[in-house]
Amino acid sequence: MRMSLVMPDFNESVIVRSAEAEVIGRAPTTIRLLADSSSTGGALSTQRVSLTDGADGARPHHHANSAELFYMLDGTAQLLSGEQVVTAERGDLVIVPPGLAHAFAAAPGEDADILIVITPGVERFEYFRHLERIAYGKVPPESLLEVQELYDTYFLTSTAWTDARA
Repeated sequence: MRMSLVMPDFNESVIVRSAEAEVIGRAPTTIRLLADSSSTGGALSTQRVSLTDGADGARPHHHANSAELFYMLDGTAQLLSGEQVVTAERGDLVIVPPGLAHAFAAAPGEDADILIVITPGVERFEYFRHLERIAYGKVPPESLLEVQELYDTYFLTSTAWTDARA
């Protein structure tokens, strides 16, 4: 097992006011961009994802170099962790290690408000802006495949996830 330690390179607190956070998308899926890797010296990147009425968040994927933390601020979500689908509720925490398949969505008929932290950080804001361009039909969905390595986000298929979301 290889251990690595990321030494963040920033020396001032990062303060993001809710009213100043960039908001991507609109209901049923809204993403608030809170802090990107560049503002935390590589320590982490974080966003808040709000999903309504069973909306999908992210389809199955993995990160080769980062762990991802999901903290349930409110509501109920389904999270894929490997081949297991976990139902998480307000106050629950799920941390997915690098390399493990994961996905998330609001549970059927439910809303979910999730704080997501990726560490070490990856520049993610432009990734979410890319997703928004796809949602608005400005670029094709397959354009994401061209930037998987850039955002350390590798898509895959999961029977467990497909079955749980059917």
